[in-house]
Amino acid sequence: MTAILEQLRIPELSLATARDTLLAPYGLELAALEPVFGQIMSHHADYADLYFQYTRSEGWSLEEGKVKSGSFSIDQGVGVRVVAGEKTAFAYSDDISLPALESAARATRAIAQQGAQQRAAVARRGVGRELYAPHDPLASLPDADKVALLERLEGFARAIDPRVKQVIAGLAGEYEVVLIARSDGLTAADVRPLVRLSVQVIAEDGGRREQGSAGGGGRFDYAYFTDAVLRDYAQRAVHQALINLEARPAPAGTMTVVLGPGWPGILLHEAIGHGLEGDFNRKGSSAFSGRIGERVAAPGVTVVDDGTIARRRGSLNVDDEGNPTQRTTLIENGVLQGYIQDSLNARLMGVPVTGNGRRESYAHIPMPRMTNTYMLNGDKDPQEIIKSVKRGLYAVNFGGGQVDIVSGKFVFSAAEAFMIEDGKVTYPVKGATLIGNGPEVLKHVSMIGNDMSLDPGVGTCGKDGQSVPVGVGQPTLKIDGLTVGGTA
Repeated sequence: MTAILEQLRIPELSLATARDTLLAPYGLELAALEPVFGQIMSHHADYADLYFQYTRSEGWSLEEGKVKSGSFSIDQGVGVRVVAGEKTAFAYSDDISLPALESAARATRAIAQQGAQQRAAVARRGVGRELYAPHDPLASLPDADKVALLERLEGFARAIDPRVKQVIAGLAGEYEVVLIARSDGLTAADVRPLVRLSVQVIAEDGGRREQGSAGGGGRFDYAYFTDAVLRDYAQRAVHQALINLEARPAPAGTMTVVLGPGWPGILLHEAIGHGLEGDFNRKGSSAFSGRIGERVAAPGVTVVDDGTIARRRGSLNVDDEGNPTQRTTLIENGVLQGYIQDSLNARLMGVPVTGNGRRESYAHIPMPRMTNTYMLNGDKDPQEIIKSVKRGLYAVNFGGGQVDIVSGKFVFSAAEAFMIEDGKVTYPVKGATLIGNGPEVLKHVSMIGNDMSLDPGVGTCGKDGQSVPVGVGQPTLKIDGLTVGGTA
């Protein structure tokens, strides 16, 4: 019984925090929201929700031993959404008050109501989890200590190698409180901490300058960034810069490509994950539309989206519609199993929600978005994968990229890559880009490693002008016949 009570305590605390932060200062109670829903639902809408949000965030940047920039912001407001059929009306206000709510509700009533049916609201509380503690990261460390943390990170990076000429370090934190009230009677709340630390170094040797970067974060406070963590970030960034100092121009052509574990899963996220989001598939605009039950990848390829991993950057106790997040299998052993869904698209497609309704803020409408998307382990040792390649590219880390959701075509640049010759990793290369088609790439996966890892906690996903934190991951992968654009 004690364990059960412990599981329930944090959701109860989150709801109390949300009430105290978002309702009480404006003389509001949950009961006061019922007349607002009454106005909306009297026009026979299918569904409505109120999304209250309070966000306090900060950012610090250190360059050449000096604080280059600092920022602090507070934002709060409420979004009112009404859905009838396929149509959505949305209004928002940074004024959290009953008159503002009623005004936003009136603004949404222009929505067409044909075929909609009213449903009686039954008061109930959303299911909560304890994936992260409701800490306030900004209050977890005095400002002077935040600057000192960045100074230590810079010092660690410079001490590794005299060729390090410039170091830029950044620290960001966010404390977010959300409260979701729905026309079906459900109320849910969440208190979401989020931090991120990054370091970029520039190394110079013989007149040549190259850069490297590293960092990480998640849903915890600044106490996570111990000196051991700082040294690891510094080592990774400097290593990447020094490797690139030795890099030769990358060759071009069709060749075998081995992707390293962890962050290279960003290719999976962009080239495949977006194509599995419910809205694109309901509209028939994805390369995966209408293909559930079909083989879309090589045997052994299993891809999941999991918003329930403790303290991960892409995880949420509840999504931005109040639904609990979950682990959803998208592709299993190469066969397409389903899509990522929010409430609207799940209802229109006649399938269950998956807890993937996400929005950037109260001023944005929710849509199906990924949380932590990754490929599961295979059975191959990574060294066995390398040894199987006669000549190819080993992409350890990625930079930027672009993808076309409709066609699945992508272009990604490798931030750290090596040539593989006769089963051995030989020299580093610079300027390599990977070019291909997401669904086709999945079919050409020929070996899957047993070393799956998640990224260090740095991912941000953009869609329709909205940005949300996400996670990615994968084991080492061997892909046969991928086009590599190079500079050689």
